[in-house]
Amino acid sequence: MKIGFLVIDMQAVHLQGVEAQMINNACEHINYVADLLRSNDHPVIQVQDIEGITEANRGEFDTISEIQIKDTDLMLTKEYSNSFWKTELEQILKDRGVELLIIAGNAAEHCVLFTYNGARERGFNTVILQNGILSKYQDVITATYRDRNLISHPVIKYMTNK
Repeated sequence: MKIGFLVIDMQAVHLQGVEAQMINNACEHINYVADLLRSNDHPVIQVQDIEGITEANRGEFDTISEIQIKDTDLMLTKEYSNSFWKTELEQILKDRGVELLIIAGNAAEHCVLFTYNGARERGFNTVILQNGILSKYQDVITATYRDRNLISHPVIKYMTNK
């Protein structure tokens, strides 16, 4: 089964107000899963929200240094909360034969949720990476875990063992 991994909006400009410890914990999980998937030839897609970017604030829109980006990662920019809206994401996933889409990143109540719903609407089997999402509000993360399909890194490791 081909697995795709979306890492959404892990940019300084969007992480303001999120606890540093939460960011570090999520980054550990994201990097671990990204490495598992890369090593088994599954696509890792780094999504960056560029709404409001200007020359003066361009650096704030870079992915934070705690997220490891490799040359094989695909980069996608978006201007809307749903990473599928007015982007080529759906075609990228179809071209690579992705059957299961794992979503991680920021913000659980906006871009993560809207992308999750957008993926489901397009027929992708979609899950949220446990301990891989962020929000300024802990109750939003709890609700996301309660109301959405989850996957843990040990399950991903099991699925990717050849």
